[in-house]
Amino acid sequence: MHRAQRISIVDYGMGNLRSVQKALQHVAPDAEVEVTSDPGRIRGADRVVFPGQGAMPDCMRAFSERGLGEAVETAARDKPFLGLCIGQQMLFEHSEEGDTPGLGVLRGRVRAFERHEGLKIPHMGWNEVWQERPHALWEGIGDGSRFYFVHSYYCEPAEGSLTTGSTRYPGGFTSAIARDNIFATQFHPEKSSVAGLQLLSNFANWDPT
Repeated sequence: MHRAQRISIVDYGMGNLRSVQKALQHVAPDAEVEVTSDPGRIRGADRVVFPGQGAMPDCMRAFSERGLGEAVETAARDKPFLGLCIGQQMLFEHSEEGDTPGLGVLRGRVRAFERHEGLKIPHMGWNEVWQERPHALWEGIGDGSRFYFVHSYYCEPAEGSLTTGSTRYPGGFTSAIARDNIFATQFHPEKSSVAGLQLLSNFANWDPT
């Protein structure tokens, strides 16, 4: 009998995990979609989603206290892995927010938006995402589709090849990254209507090998 795939959403106490879970259950009704803080469940999952909301120092502290580092870093090496919002930022080496070290899975840093007259920070609401290169998770999503954002910091990868999506606010910043089995977004696909659900559906069916 065929075993249903298991998608584990990493729970370290930060983020709107239930909305991510509900969106994935909607697009992948045959999958087991769980919210878990158990490192063993994360290591044994078929796919892993790493979400987050809030301040980077708080997220890293909560993450460390729950002892999830090894399990998440292993998952980021060997299975389809989706980072969302702070979950994208935590993959990098360092954040200006609280001068906080990240996990260092990817080379680069997280920077604050520079304040300009008339520019609202945080960047909140719907904005276009421009696809910098083809990727399986963009399948069925038009270039320039709008996604929902809420953030004051953005990722600056050390390697330009990591950037697979960009957004203007007011200049361009990296809003999606991809490498091998990792895809991560600054926006919230679970809050992004049809385009967001399409991206999550693509993730649930993605074979990066």
